[in-house]
Amino acid sequence: MLDLVTHSLRLKADPSRVVVRPFHIAWAANGTAPSRTERLVKEVLDMSPGEARTQLEIVLKDFEARHWQTRRVFMTRYDEIETLLGLDGAAIGDEKRQLIGAYFCHEYSYAAAALMNPSAVPHYDQSGMPKGSLRILMSLRAVGEGHISSVAFREGIITDGSDMTLAPEPPFATAADAHEDEEHIPEGPVTVYRHRDSTLSGTVIFPITKAQSNGLEDLRICHFHHDDGSQEWIGTYTAYNGSQIQSELLRTRDWRSFDLVPMTGGAARNKGMALFPRKIGGRYMMLGRQDGENIFLHSSDSITHWEGGEKLLTPLYPWELVQMGNCGPPIELDEGWLVLTHGVGAMRKYSIGAALLDKHDPSKVIGRTPEPILAAADQDREGYVPNVVYTCGALRHGDKLFIPYGVADSSVAFAFVDIESLLELM
Repeated sequence: MLDLVTHSLRLKADPSRVVVRPFHIAWAANGTAPSRTERLVKEVLDMSPGEARTQLEIVLKDFEARHWQTRRVFMTRYDEIETLLGLDGAAIGDEKRQLIGAYFCHEYSYAAAALMNPSAVPHYDQSGMPKGSLRILMSLRAVGEGHISSVAFREGIITDGSDMTLAPEPPFATAADAHEDEEHIPEGPVTVYRHRDSTLSGTVIFPITKAQSNGLEDLRICHFHHDDGSQEWIGTYTAYNGSQIQSELLRTRDWRSFDLVPMTGGAARNKGMALFPRKIGGRYMMLGRQDGENIFLHSSDSITHWEGGEKLLTPLYPWELVQMGNCGPPIELDEGWLVLTHGVGAMRKYSIGAALLDKHDPSKVIGRTPEPILAAADQDREGYVPNVVYTCGALRHGDKLFIPYGVADSSVAFAFVDIESLLELM
């Protein structure tokens, strides 16, 4: 019998979690007329000092208590507008500069609609952890206004006794900054930076490029070990522009800067890819779902280019007959590579199962669970998308598997599974 421990703690959508984001007005001038940006700046510059002070006080009364270092945020945004228009900041007082910055910002509720599809890795900082405890870092798919998905984070601690605590969220969240040219939406690789004073639990990564414009979806993070002994954290995610999808990589070595890198090749034009946490036989390895129905195995000499692939797992049991996919990066055990899978059955009910692959040749399937290890039931069935449980990545801690998982595309729950009893099911 499977030894499964679930926790009562749930993370849910929260419209009160807001960040200040740049408000992009149409920049270009229409013929010889000034642009809207120029007109707006001129309106503020033409205000008397008293009127500007009054208007700024109104803005601060409404928003200063809701955001971290609001005045500095407005000044930073002003600096970007100054660079764009070639303004003389020395001739403009602080109050007008802050007010100009405020006109080019807006408040965004990044998790108002849904919070779902988490993945988990060991935290980069394990200092001060008592024996049997592990500090963890989770990514979450947060869905806000316009149904746009972004990446949020939570930090916490798990123990070998199947206990879990989450670090409290800071009162203010901040958006990672791309430091890009104000006039152009970037294309291709881009780097975003966590604010120097913001914790990871208070950091949100929003779409930056054209390919990502409608969402960063389902980040699957792994702690990757390179052949030269170096380490980094690499996650695969789906970039969505409203009509097309492509797979991209998030890469970081310090959790301060994050490279968002598109992948190329035929296999990368699909979603749901998951990277093995090290090379096997001198090649990078990846799981994917290239036909939307089966799990494929890919190998490549380049971590950013993926072609072809061979079919690895196909629907076999009633709970997965509609389609299968991976539920995050494979987890290395002495017995082989443990892969969590999702299956879709009758009434489009999603369940989570597992498979074991050969450690030296992952194209060989050693075993798979004939029954789900987690399935939507009772209160887990209700939500934005009913009858769904889904994870983008679990982690091993001692003899347990820690699984954070999304429930009905609406909330995030947590479970611990005994690895030995899981393997016995296969």
